[in-house]
Amino acid sequence: MIKKYKDVEDSKVVLSELMLPSHSNFSGKIHGGYILFLMDQIAFACASKHSSTYCVTASVDTVDFLNPIDVGDLITLKSSINYVGRTSMVVGIRVESENIKTGEIKHCNSSYFTMVAKDDKGVGMRVPGLIINSNDEVRRFLKSVKRIEMKRQRQKEFDDEDFSHDSYLSDLENYNVKIELKEKN
Repeated sequence: MIKKYKDVEDSKVVLSELMLPSHSNFSGKIHGGYILFLMDQIAFACASKHSSTYCVTASVDTVDFLNPIDVGDLITLKSSINYVGRTSMVVGIRVESENIKTGEIKHCNSSYFTMVAKDDKGVGMRVPGLIINSNDEVRRFLKSVKRIEMKRQRQKEFDDEDFSHDSYLSDLENYNVKIELKEKN
């Protein structure tokens, strides 16, 4: 029987991996695409653990690479469910790297993956609610709500059929852009 609510702690997943030369880019640092691959894996594991079903990635929000990761570093990805909707969950992920020789730990990334629970036919299915037990968990849930609201507002503004770039042209004056419109829309 699937639980109606689950503690945040029940779905947490931690993944550690040693960074190898095969994971590096042309500058000798770990390739961001490889880190995203690992983040998607841990988001899937965390969301599937919470929902007790297969999950797919619906969107990724705020992927900022804060510090480079070196070959030979041990990276640790920590994930938890920050928010649940009807069929979706926001998985918060924190990536840290540790220099094995010095013990120095760097925060490399914090990201938010929206995952959707699917049944065997690929239809979205209801996920358990979330039991929040700490101020940090309340803060994470509320920040997820605010990010969702901001995304909806942004989509509404940009998807509006009356959207016109003309009303935004003056906003471009402070940017490194030169506008030379050849046609009038």
